[in-house]
Amino acid sequence: MTDNLELSHQQKRAFQPQRLSAPRNFTLPEGLDKSEVPLVLEIGAGKGKHALSFVQQNPDKHLIAIERTRNKFDAFTKLAAQQKSSNLDAIHADAIAWIVHAIAPNSIDSIFILYPNPEQHNPNQQWLNMPFFEFLLSRLKVGGEVILATNIEAYMDNAEQQAHEAWCLPNIRRKVKSDSQRTHFEVKYLARQETCWQLTMRKPKGYQTRFDSWTIDNLKPIEI
Repeated sequence: MTDNLELSHQQKRAFQPQRLSAPRNFTLPEGLDKSEVPLVLEIGAGKGKHALSFVQQNPDKHLIAIERTRNKFDAFTKLAAQQKSSNLDAIHADAIAWIVHAIAPNSIDSIFILYPNPEQHNPNQQWLNMPFFEFLLSRLKVGGEVILATNIEAYMDNAEQQAHEAWCLPNIRRKVKSDSQRTHFEVKYLARQETCWQLTMRKPKGYQTRFDSWTIDNLKPIEI
């Protein structure tokens, strides 16, 4: 049980991290637990366009960029090897399992989720609809941000509603500038003159989740 913990959100269904095995060939990036620079996480890095640009523009930050699909990850790592950025870790894994096993509570400064699969036929798999989002927020530092971008208006409408009603997060929704080029998807959508949206959600001071002290060494089930 949560022992009278007053949660800062309205999500009742609890994520169960203790049920997830570590990804195949799982290893922690060297020095991750000792890093003194701001840590940034990108989920679904694709071929790495945003990641490679971000680490060049932000040499004072360290980016962990996760991509599950093999062919995209291979293209990403080929470009990363050419760029040789010391402040980038490219990870080939399922993001949920990897985050559960690798990321400590209150350790990430910002999280990018840029143009995720809209899961239009399976909305329970949209990021803000999943109980895992509570765990993700527990890894974020106070004042940290989750940055979500999509070209699907219905996806953004739902994300904005969930940010307000389920997760109780201060947030700002805006249109992406027409000359933005963060990802290959973004370039393609904007070239077709589609509207893209960004939702920036901030974790406020005092925000509490069921996972604020949970680590992989603590395998107790989380219940409401």
